[in-house]
Amino acid sequence: MTQGYTLTMGIVNVRISGEAEQALQELTADGTSTSEAVRRALLDAVALRRREQMRAEALRSMADPADREALRQAMEEWADVDPG
Repeated sequence: MTQGYTLTMGIVNVRISGEAEQALQELTADGTSTSEAVRRALLDAVALRRREQMRAEALRSMADPADREALRQAMEEWADVDPG
């Protein structure tokens, strides 16, 4: 059975100046195309946002005494487990 896929590419027009223009120049200085630099920057921005969200959630959990106690108990329970 063959599945068909339709790929669509979005087109984004954006005006940049100042700091963003300098950043784009830096990202393309090695010959990277503007399109590739922008695609990579978008993916990097999403990855950074996700890491920041995970960090914030971890900090919230560590501030919660019940969460800290649950973590302590879990670590105690798994202390004897051989990872190999």
